[in-house]
Amino acid sequence: MHAVKAAITGLTATAVVLTLLVTSATVAIAQPSPKPSVALIGLDALGMDEERVRRLETLFLKELERLTEKAVPSRQSIAGLSRRLRNCDGGNRCLGAIGKALSVDYVVSGSVASLGDAYVLNIKAVSSGRGEELRRIESDPLRGAPDELIESIRVAAYRLLSPNELVGSISILADRQGAKVELDGKTVGTTPLSAPLSGLTLGNHKLRVSAGDFGEFEADVRVRFQKSTRVAVQLVDLRVKPKTAPNTGPVYVTRDAPKAWYQKTWFLVGAGVGAIVVGALIGSQFTQDPPISCSEDPMSCMP
Repeated sequence: MHAVKAAITGLTATAVVLTLLVTSATVAIAQPSPKPSVALIGLDALGMDEERVRRLETLFLKELERLTEKAVPSRQSIAGLSRRLRNCDGGNRCLGAIGKALSVDYVVSGSVASLGDAYVLNIKAVSSGRGEELRRIESDPLRGAPDELIESIRVAAYRLLSPNELVGSISILADRQGAKVELDGKTVGTTPLSAPLSGLTLGNHKLRVSAGDFGEFEADVRVRFQKSTRVAVQLVDLRVKPKTAPNTGPVYVTRDAPKAWYQKTWFLVGAGVGAIVVGALIGSQFTQDPPISCSEDPMSCMP
């Protein structure tokens, strides 16, 4: 009896331990990884006016704060560093020392260069203390006013510090149930999908939706950062023949009967010309003075 109780007690203890382990693992999985803290050491202007670069720098700083969920050290904090650190030449060791002095995880530095009618961000992130380069990126050419470039600046910030979060999604609305959905050659489900296709890398993706006798739909769908692209799919029933114009019988073409020779244009024109000539001759005869006979009227012939 004691052995049974001991066994039960042992099993209970084991169950409690297992429960604690599962609970601890669940808590560990549920907790997101902490966001890094970052300092921005200005952006150098290369072939651009300082005011435009400062506005871009302000936008970039706000996106860094949005990404890290932490305040970025102010210019005053950086200005309060020692002269040696303030005069940093942009080298990794120097930036690492600045990060250590500011108590942040990474220091971001770089430049904005003019490229025709556009400009390019060339930036890097360096770890504090050791001065190791985490990542360096060059943005796509940016165009337009700085306030219109928020999405591009945001993408640059995520590419630098958290490229794994640089994703979007596709939402599919189909007019048929049970249609197979393929993305980039892989089957991802059937319509209607329970949720948008998420976690997709940015850029174009090949979408294909097919449903047997209802044909298929194919399109290149562009995925944008933190946005869901909606695609409306309409499949055509291949069993239904397309409507054609009704058969109204043969079509008759009516042509004029051939004209007699005296009805043709050349005859009518010639007859008209002849009539004009004859009329002119007759008219000239009527307008001429009558002939005078001197034997009948000698007085009319006298001068």
